[in-house]
Amino acid sequence: MLLELAIGDAYGAGFEYADSELVQRYNDLSQYIQHPRHPLKPGSYTDDTQMSLAIAETLVAGEPWTPEVLAHRFVTTFKRDQREGYAGKFYRFLLQVETGQQFLEGINWTSDKSGAAMRAAPIGVLPTIEQVIEATTIQAAITHNTPDGINAAIAAALMSHYFIYKLGSKQELGRFLDAHVSGEWSKPWQGKVGSKGWMSVRAAITAVMRNDSLSELLKDCIAFTGDVDTVGAIALAAGSCSEEIAQDLPHHLIDGLENGTYGRDYLIDLDRRLISLSQ
Repeated sequence: MLLELAIGDAYGAGFEYADSELVQRYNDLSQYIQHPRHPLKPGSYTDDTQMSLAIAETLVAGEPWTPEVLAHRFVTTFKRDQREGYAGKFYRFLLQVETGQQFLEGINWTSDKSGAAMRAAPIGVLPTIEQVIEATTIQAAITHNTPDGINAAIAAALMSHYFIYKLGSKQELGRFLDAHVSGEWSKPWQGKVGSKGWMSVRAAITAVMRNDSLSELLKDCIAFTGDVDTVGAIALAAGSCSEEIAQDLPHHLIDGLENGTYGRDYLIDLDRRLISLSQ
């Protein structure tokens, strides 16, 4: 899950809010590309993956699932490996705080954008729908304590949960989400993806339901244009858990993913420990 999430994020980072002409020209999975305006090196993941690591590490460590513990994880995960890719204001905030308590005291928690949803996929390993909803609500409310922000995160977490626990076919995914969280999740997404969390999640659901391989799924996510690194991260995290989706990402995208201290090898190991929680 985490490896695929990071590849979706890193590949999508080259196309995030880029012109549709660039997307049409280069969205063929042949390589990670340099974004025309951002300095992030091709093959590097962004905040989507880094914050997902914070969530996954908290789960694997069996730490208390409290706002204080999670906020501390958000801070320390960033501090150990500072990187571009966060929204500018949030990046500057992370530079200034040193503890989880400072994070909680200073954060603007009224956002309805995609930050809580992009990091929610690992929570899907929890054994029941009720536990997934409860845990996702707690983590989402730290930064996105709005109905749309929380519901988008719950839907993203339930996507991976649905496939991990084999709760139905991927064609039934939208209806499953409609039954458990407020939103029009079964309604197909069309066009550019904006910054709201529900937009990225609906686009990811649409792409997962209509593709039968991770390669086609990733290309489809990017073809929407807009906030496509987040769409790719959410969709590939869920799609990697589906028995109906061929796990066929190109080897050069796997090999080309960054592999520093918290890169590809770290993701693979953490992935193994995370998924073991569901077994």
